[in-house]
Amino acid sequence: MIGRALISISALALAACATTRLHSVDELNAVGRTCGLALGELFQDESEKRLVFLFRIAPTPAERACVARWAKKNRLKPVFVEAMLEPEG
Repeated sequence: MIGRALISISALALAACATTRLHSVDELNAVGRTCGLALGELFQDESEKRLVFLFRIAPTPAERACVARWAKKNRLKPVFVEAMLEPEG
């Protein structure tokens, strides 16, 4: 009984230490297509691999939920960029 508990605790500890990886453009585009997004609207930045960005003006609740589900499954935090102001000049 104690052996099983130790194995379970060890497995959980290892899972918690898992590092986040940078997904390829092809992987992100495949997820984007599944979620109904255009190519390039879902991306990761190499400097912060734990985040996945959805860059789309007014994404639908279904699109946001789809990205959020995939992000959670992959231990990522979704960031939704819904609008962008262009610099003046």
